[in-house]
Amino acid sequence: MISIYTVDTFTSTAFSGNPAAVCILEAFPEDDHWLQQIAAEMNLSETAFLCAMDNGSYRLRWFTPVAEVDLCGHATLASAQVLWESGAAYGVDLLRFHTKSGVLTAKRLDNGIELNFPAEPPVPCDAPPQLAQALGNSQPVAVCRNRLDYIVELASEKEVRELKPDFRALAELPSRGLLVTGPSEHPDYDFVARCFFSPVGVDEDPVTGSAYCALAPYWKDKLGKSTLSAIQLSARGGAVKLQAANNRVLIQGQAVIVIKGLLVQ
Repeated sequence: MISIYTVDTFTSTAFSGNPAAVCILEAFPEDDHWLQQIAAEMNLSETAFLCAMDNGSYRLRWFTPVAEVDLCGHATLASAQVLWESGAAYGVDLLRFHTKSGVLTAKRLDNGIELNFPAEPPVPCDAPPQLAQALGNSQPVAVCRNRLDYIVELASEKEVRELKPDFRALAELPSRGLLVTGPSEHPDYDFVARCFFSPVGVDEDPVTGSAYCALAPYWKDKLGKSTLSAIQLSARGGAVKLQAANNRVLIQGQAVIVIKGLLVQ
């Protein structure tokens, strides 16, 4: 039987932040269908599948309930927490994950975990018809995109918080999803965000680590500062500390294991 975990991420408190499932395998199956079935069964925004390579290195893949994705921050954070807390990576303070987005690292801190991810800076673009329909009456300050997502800046935190997107229109976007951001009204945060991934089966993600690969460089250029803090305005919510430099983004957060079970094959 295979151990499987549910981990709440970007939080120090259970039942908040963004939950991810983590499954440690001895080897990946030849057919991805089984992995997709497990992700659908877990029915969380992402399920991470890990397979050890050598000391401190792992192959890592992420699946939503309906599709594999190229990059996921919160499930990487969850994976690191499981490896350390379970003792599977005992004595290793820097984990290396080999993924579809290259080698990602997780560093153990005194009060959390620091992920080292590639920067995915967005560039200005025209809004496709599906995006304009999805946003309704909201008027973007800017529309951008990177290889993964569309990024929309709205004028205020209030507009971001009150946005009610058309998920059917969002599902037709030619991208992984949509990141909506704006300036924070709270002095402890530089900006706010909400993240919608209807094209891959997740209408709104609670806290999205990979989104900050785009949002950190975006707000770095806009605010002229490389160390940033953000809050994601989902129902569960979560806070993220960021540093953008040298084509990388450092993402800090905490994680809590809330469920441990056995997968019966």
